[in-house]
Amino acid sequence: MSNIAGYDYGTSRAARSPVTLEELRALEASAGFTAADAVALRQAHQALGPQAEAMVDLWRAEIARQPHLVQSFCTPDGVPDDRYRAAVKQRFVQWITDACTKPHDQAWLDYQEEIGLRHTPAKKNRTDATQTPPLVPLRYLLGFIAPVVLSVRPFLDGHGFSAADVEAMSRAWTKAVLLHVTLWSRAYVRDGLW
Repeated sequence: MSNIAGYDYGTSRAARSPVTLEELRALEASAGFTAADAVALRQAHQALGPQAEAMVDLWRAEIARQPHLVQSFCTPDGVPDDRYRAAVKQRFVQWITDACTKPHDQAWLDYQEEIGLRHTPAKKNRTDATQTPPLVPLRYLLGFIAPVVLSVRPFLDGHGFSAADVEAMSRAWTKAVLLHVTLWSRAYVRDGLW
């Protein structure tokens, strides 16, 4: 599928999500995510796909300004692990394309579980054989939704889309990010509470 190290989408290496497709549909309904949003995301990919690396660079610059966020990428002696950061960046860039284009099926649901686990002691550091902290605290995962959502509009503007289309794509992106992070949060929650 891809030559991105650790990108296990649609493979047997990805975790199996305990979330059912029926539960996913209920979650989509709760977030207001519709078939029209899926169409808007595919349209958004025309602008976001070619700019995905620039988007990730913007988010990573925000992370770099905040020591409590950057420590998730540092070795025990406090030195940033550049090899790990580069591997994560490639997967983050791919995530933008996936968020816009992948159907919300079992493979997609399974990969959201995998991403969530990779933020927790269950799988953090295993994919890239690194020695960074074993946990990205849930509070930072949730808090970082804002920069990811609020920064998208400039990447959509100026590509020949109507104002109504840009608004629809921006709303769809917001819902998609919320769905992703909500599913990632499952790895942090005790069974029966998610």
